[in-house]
Amino acid sequence: MTDLTLVERMPRAELERLQVARLRRQVARAAERVPLYHERLRGAGVTAGDIQSLGDLRHLPFTVKSDFRDTYPFGLLAVPMEEIVRIHASSGTTGKPTVVAYTRGDMDTWSEVMARTLMLGGVGRSDVLHNAYGYGLFTGGLGFHDGGERVGAAVIPISGGFTDRQLMALRDFGSTVLCCTPSYGLYLAEALEEAGIAPKDLRLRVGFFGAEPWTEGMRDALEARLNIVALNIYGLSEIIGPGVSCECPEKQGMHVAEDHFLPEVLDPQTFEPVPPGVTGELVFTTLTKEAMPLLRYRTRDLTTLVTEPCRCGRTLTRIGRITGRTDDMLIVRGVNVYPSQIEHALLQVPDLEPHYLLVLTRETALDTLEVRVEARSSVAEAGKEALAALGAVAKRKIYEVVGVTVEVTVVPPRSIERSVGKAQRVLDLRK
Repeated sequence: MTDLTLVERMPRAELERLQVARLRRQVARAAERVPLYHERLRGAGVTAGDIQSLGDLRHLPFTVKSDFRDTYPFGLLAVPMEEIVRIHASSGTTGKPTVVAYTRGDMDTWSEVMARTLMLGGVGRSDVLHNAYGYGLFTGGLGFHDGGERVGAAVIPISGGFTDRQLMALRDFGSTVLCCTPSYGLYLAEALEEAGIAPKDLRLRVGFFGAEPWTEGMRDALEARLNIVALNIYGLSEIIGPGVSCECPEKQGMHVAEDHFLPEVLDPQTFEPVPPGVTGELVFTTLTKEAMPLLRYRTRDLTTLVTEPCRCGRTLTRIGRITGRTDDMLIVRGVNVYPSQIEHALLQVPDLEPHYLLVLTRETALDTLEVRVEARSSVAEAGKEALAALGAVAKRKIYEVVGVTVEVTVVPPRSIERSVGKAQRVLDLRK
């Protein structure tokens, strides 16, 4: 066990003392240096001295996505620009991106939590890391790159796209670790199959998949088709990027780097904490971020908290799978539907491929959902009747899982557009 991972096995009482001390310092910095927090903390009547336990977290104000837009680009900075060494950004909903910035200290924290992420999968100096996350303003590529170098792995900064080059690198460079979105992982699996390259011809053993919600069925497909252990990761650029949390091989939730990021799961309506195992909205407070400290940032992601110690020996709180977002919920004939629920249902139908698109249309005053999903080649070769029969099976399964009747169109393989980054799962034609 290295010094990097000592904190992951720290007794809970000791960890909480560290968290409270860091939280108190962070509140003081935010109040002093960030105008938005100065006003909100004053309005809430809270000072750093009021933070005596983690229970006092509930008295702090929330931060939301629109705060980045309203203070664009650098209104949330707690340091002068002279101390900024990196700027990233994620796509915004109104044309302006969500801008995040890093000090040298932030970059050291980021590489540390990314190294810890990779070490959860046993990555070290003997590994070759195939990094197919996008490089650029998106935090994924450079986050994994820096973490990989910190643990001593040989990093291939291949980014996404250029399939032939991907296959060449996987085979010829002896890649042992794959880092990409789960949808792109499946795309690479398809490309390997089409090229006649069997998993046994590669050295891959573990993959880190994130940046989009995915299901256990998707994990089964990735592990079977690539002959790897597929681990779920979670991060967001506003907090640090990737590195916020990751599974260990026990696959019983994602360990949160709690010494840097303090998690809450709250009821999205009342904003009160929900018990462990109950789904709610994930909220994070950064404990060590220098450039852009965030207090109680509402991620909009839906998940659960797992608090009991993991069999791996780590004492860190874990979060479950991200099952959806409070803002990507679809309402179909009065029923709340999340894309991940549809995926879960589809992956229980053996002859379907894990490539699908949800198409929303509006007829008169009613919203209609059509699910387009690919069949395996053997079904497509059997003709239209076989595709229609499979569609009926999928329709029944979706009703069993979600409780709503939708139209299902089963299409031949490769009919749905692939993505080298986050997969587009919803096509909204209601406008």
